Amino acid sequence: MDVCVRSAQQPQRSPGGWVEAEEGALQEDDVGGPPKGSNQTESSLQSLQKFVRTEYASYTQEHYQFAGKNIVLQESIESFGAVVWPGATALCQYLEDHTEELNLQDAKVLEIGAGPGLVSIVASILGAQVTATDLPDVLGNLQYNILKNTLQRTAHLPDVRELVWGEDLERRFPKAALPYDYVLASDVVYHHYFLDKLLATMVHLSQPGTAVLWANKFRFSTDYEFLDKFKQVFDTTLLAEYPESSVKLFKGTLKWD
Repeated sequence: MDVCVRSAQQPQRSPGGWVEAEEGALQEDDVGGPPKGSNQTESSLQSLQKFVRTEYASYTQEHYQFAGKNIVLQESIESFGAVVWPGATALCQYLEDHTEELNLQDAKVLEIGAGPGLVSIVASILGAQVTATDLPDVLGNLQYNILKNTLQRTAHLPDVRELVWGEDLERRFPKAALPYDYVLASDVVYHHYFLDKLLATMVHLSQPGTAVLWANKFRFSTDYEFLDKFKQVFDTTLLAEYPESSVKLFKGTLKWD
């Protein structure tokens, strides 16, 4: 059974053992070497560093074990989007336990509300081609964690992109170019005012054959209200339930007329 090992240490240098190169590229000093067949180069790395790394006033390094890998994330309580929530670890466990059934190898995956990046990192380690999305203020930390944990360790280096729910969807993610096999989301539903925009985003990103895997800790009445709306537009299956954390994991496929 995979576990999360929490640590409250305050690093004295760049978190995760990574240092900044003079030309601005991340360099690795304590993570394993490249897999066989890797062709990721320094120039491609520099082109992938699109966002300035987030520097929080206080942060911790959190350690997770999934898919046989030690995953180290920079997290901070200063932002909801810089913390791993229970739905994320439940979804990661499900992805690991059902990798072959889900056919994740080379699958095209987009994560909504990726936060510090755990789910996207695990999906990438399991072989998927991942696009990790979140709000603009989260992207620096998200990109940092993803590069730290997937560079030269995965077959496909994830892409990090801005996605504001319900805004500019067709321009940023035109439906004609949406080939996603899975849309992943964890703990994106809680007591906020953007649930209709979230549902519209899930619908927009879904094509025939796309499965939405949504894991959530059910805390408020709004969670169940969203579930009711989700079931109106998606054929919905309860895949797993975790009573110890109040997390439920659903699969949804868009209803087509």
